[in-house]
Amino acid sequence: MKQFLAFVKKEFYHIFRDIRTMLILLGMPIVQIILFGFAITTEVKNTKIAVYDLSKDVSTQQIIQRLQANEYFTLVEDLQSPHRIDELMKASKVSMVLVFSSDFHANMIHTGEAAVQLIVDATDPNQATTMTNYATSILTQYQQEISTSYNTAFRIIPQTKMLYNPQMEGAYNFVPGVMGLILMLICAMMTSIAIVREKEKGSMEILLASPIKPIFIIISKAVPYFALSIVNLITILLLSVFVLKVPIAGSLFLIISASFLFILVALLLGMLISNVVQTQVAAMLISGMGLMMPTMLLSGMMFPIESMPAILQWFSSIMPARWYIEAIRKLMIQGVDGIYVMKEFTILLIMILFLLGVSLKKFKIRL
Repeated sequence: MKQFLAFVKKEFYHIFRDIRTMLILLGMPIVQIILFGFAITTEVKNTKIAVYDLSKDVSTQQIIQRLQANEYFTLVEDLQSPHRIDELMKASKVSMVLVFSSDFHANMIHTGEAAVQLIVDATDPNQATTMTNYATSILTQYQQEISTSYNTAFRIIPQTKMLYNPQMEGAYNFVPGVMGLILMLICAMMTSIAIVREKEKGSMEILLASPIKPIFIIISKAVPYFALSIVNLITILLLSVFVLKVPIAGSLFLIISASFLFILVALLLGMLISNVVQTQVAAMLISGMGLMMPTMLLSGMMFPIESMPAILQWFSSIMPARWYIEAIRKLMIQGVDGIYVMKEFTILLIMILFLLGVSLKKFKIRL
């Protein structure tokens, strides 16, 4: 029995001495419960909206106050021109715009009816439906209150206009997210495992001793995955257009350029992971848990970022997939010009330079 306990004690020592194992065993459950508990939600909160009020009477002001007081909406601008609606939508500064008809209150009092238009970004059909339901519910509540106050049946008629995806096709939202997920999987995970495999087998020492500079050896292992990612990108775009019937509304050149930047970011992440781990299992765990799950939960691929707590929104801002997916949605679905994706392109470029510098600094020419 003493020998058995001695072996158990030895195993505990091995675990406690390995910081990475301790982080996986004790830290990962905490991270997972926080991510799954707060990121996965069907509610849509803090949705950015704008209002174009042609009437500016007591009824429209009361409705706007109710929207501002509601946790589901955040009013970011009171529009003075209808031309701003398209600009805000393409820049992703708002997800919904309420347009009140002129003489809103007077029409409701005299005719018993008044109209309000809900212009919604339907790139994500589920989110668009939820936003519309929330706004319609607020309008219905106000309608009941004013009907009770005047002891007359009034009707507020919401007219919904879905932009970019009027058919409410789920593939429109699904395809950009899958593109980000697949490219991250191929580039980051497979690159890190391929390089670490050489360390495990002992062949990395032979490669580093060759006449070729070490950095070119690492780049040569990343090039095949870059080529495979390009093939996957072309395949996804062809399937999206001809099978899923998702149109490419924007510039194909900009879509490919954004994909190239994202592929480089993912490759550099894979190289960085390979520099800090020594085994394929560790590389797979870090790539899978550290990249794949946050990509699915925090990039806006499946759940709206605005509905997450502030700290998770901050973490999502350092996820490369978030900016890539936003850029692809704008270019592919909304058909925006290049000026509207300059922010996403700039952030991806900064990430490339940062990861390149860190990877070169961490790269060891001696094992």
